[in-house]
Amino acid sequence: MNWTVERILSELNSLANAENVAGMIRFGINPNGTMGISIYFLRDLARQVGTDHALALELWETGIHEARILASYIEDPKQITEEQMETWVIDFDSWDVCDQVCGLFEESPYAYQKVVEWSTRTEEFVKRAAFAILAGLAVHDKNAADYRFEQFFTIMESQAIDDRNFVKKAVNWALRNIGKRNQRLNAEAVACAHRIAQVDSRAAHWIASEALRELTAEKTLTKLKN
Repeated sequence: MNWTVERILSELNSLANAENVAGMIRFGINPNGTMGISIYFLRDLARQVGTDHALALELWETGIHEARILASYIEDPKQITEEQMETWVIDFDSWDVCDQVCGLFEESPYAYQKVVEWSTRTEEFVKRAAFAILAGLAVHDKNAADYRFEQFFTIMESQAIDDRNFVKKAVNWALRNIGKRNQRLNAEAVACAHRIAQVDSRAAHWIASEALRELTAEKTLTKLKN
């Protein structure tokens, strides 16, 4: 089957749902250019389309919310360029697009580099992208040595004062995921959270308390021990 941008947009338009868009707004999703289509349909469509770098680039250029998420599903991580990542991250305008695309970005050879570079950027979704990638790497890069993650504790401490909702949640997400990799990183993440708790910042206090609640829970510790 020959998939083109036009054919895909036709498929998406046939499923556009204004009521769903209204519901998405309640979850903090940007309604601009949004069709209100289930992510489950997008994943199914991506399986039908298959991996297609050129088509992913075309879909991204449409500026349509769902088309951009779909682009991240069909993109080939081996063909992603650093320039492409820098272009796409600037276009992020909603947390769900950011998080879905970062699932792709974490597979690129530039993933760890971008965590460092983007973590100090001022744009809300660029900074969120840094910690969303880090959260994903903590779960999916099974063979990474501990030092790959230990370098980020200082960064998380320095950025914990950012009280923007989508940033502080991403910092917390990354800290929790790193702390659930193994017992050593758990101890270091807990120590990091305690240091963050000492910072005079509401965002820092929230990040620390939420992280400590999960990282010191009996369920978490038992799972790591076993």
